[in-house]
Amino acid sequence: MGTVAPNSTEESKGIGVGNTPKELDAGAMFVLKSKGSWLHCGYHLTTSIVAPVLLSLPFALGLLGWVGGVICLALAGLVTFYSYNLLSLVLEHNAKLGQRQLRFRDMARDILGPGWGKYFVGPLQLWICFGAVIACTLLGGQSLKFIYLLANPNGKMKLYEFIMMVGGVVLVLAQMPSFHSLRHINLVSLILCLAFSACAAAGSIHIGHSKDAPTRDYSVTGSDKDRVFGTFNAISIISTTYASGIIPEIQATIAPPVQGKMFKGLCVCYSVIVVTYFGVGISGYWAFGNESQGTLLSNFLDSQNRPLLPTWFLVMTNVFTLTQVLAVTLINISQVVDYQPQLDMSTSRDMNCHTSLALGPLLLETAYLIWASKKSLSSSAGCAHGFVYLQPTNEVFEKKFADPKMDQFSKRNIIPRLIFRSLSVIIATFFAAMLPFFGDLMALFGAFGCIPLDFILPMIFFNVTFKPSKREPIFWVNTCIALASLVLVGVGAIASVRQIVLDAKKYQLFANM
Repeated sequence: MGTVAPNSTEESKGIGVGNTPKELDAGAMFVLKSKGSWLHCGYHLTTSIVAPVLLSLPFALGLLGWVGGVICLALAGLVTFYSYNLLSLVLEHNAKLGQRQLRFRDMARDILGPGWGKYFVGPLQLWICFGAVIACTLLGGQSLKFIYLLANPNGKMKLYEFIMMVGGVVLVLAQMPSFHSLRHINLVSLILCLAFSACAAAGSIHIGHSKDAPTRDYSVTGSDKDRVFGTFNAISIISTTYASGIIPEIQATIAPPVQGKMFKGLCVCYSVIVVTYFGVGISGYWAFGNESQGTLLSNFLDSQNRPLLPTWFLVMTNVFTLTQVLAVTLINISQVVDYQPQLDMSTSRDMNCHTSLALGPLLLETAYLIWASKKSLSSSAGCAHGFVYLQPTNEVFEKKFADPKMDQFSKRNIIPRLIFRSLSVIIATFFAAMLPFFGDLMALFGAFGCIPLDFILPMIFFNVTFKPSKREPIFWVNTCIALASLVLVGVGAIASVRQIVLDAKKYQLFANM
């Protein structure tokens, strides 16, 4: 169910994106190779969606309570699964008409008009992806610093030094030639998702049964105003943990015939999501109740920053999350080389009001973990996640600077690839080091990026493409989802601006947070 980029046979025939067959550009030929299976698609999907941001789910459940939290968690999963399948159906339908669409902006161009792809969807996706790369690099640096401080509590190394280390690793791995070449890395990423989620759930259960177990209160606290903002905050957090932003690019990696393969890949991905999201969310909320903090790992330290679990266990959990963030960065960079990803922010429960809406999965985790590092040194990251979001950027660079008539590994193509991919990583690392409060800034753009790409545009694409009658339920289901998501965009933008104003006095370049 879905369409994909042409394989090598199709490439030789000159099948491309558009109303008539035409020669493929270098970005499509070299980065979006259609050689993968539905299982590889499942690996890519899982890495693009499942990330350490899920450690914020107990906090979100604390804002909604047991019933509201579990229902919202399940409903968001169903809506995104439905949304991504709609995208796949539209891609498959247009491919049958001779309009093979390999990128999100190609869909917008062919369905809504050239301006939508060139001036809205393309730049939006590019910004989201590159923002995710910055966020993942920042998270990786914070996680390394946390491990360093566990071993050397009085250590003098600064955050930007750890960010540079992570940036160096990303710089090397960013040279992976294509999205398809990440399949083994993303399989490891999938395993790491399960690993750090299992550690988080096991740690919560252990603490919940220990003599140091906190007093659990499952009531939703605060004034009426706080509860309203908290509800919107929680809905935004849960919704954006399911976001991807690069579904068409992932589907483009599947080898023909593609019938049903995207659906199978989504089933793989959502099997992991069910295990990790519900496992971490429910166990964390059960253990800590409405005292669940912005990132669950913050609850693994007491009020004096003393670990409630063995140090080796905390180090192991952070290593799992750090490595997983790297894989996500790779996918993001490949998209940045072509057009980019996503952002977020959020606030802690001990602030007077829950005003910051987390809109943009990766940056949500950025803001949460930045806040966590300020409060309790428990930031974690997932480097695998970052590689995923490098892919759109890489595709753009290949399209602009590579020669599709020459071999992918010829000197003519290798040199510009090395230069521009390295430059994109260096720039991302510089911004991560310079702006450790980046989550606040990205949340504003995430409100306008993540939700539209994953919740609004799929509904519009389907309705415009298939033109269901207004008497059919699917028309109104899609319309209602799009309108509700539009409300979240508006509220998220307002909350993001407010949080930037509140945090502005704390901003400092190259801060050691």
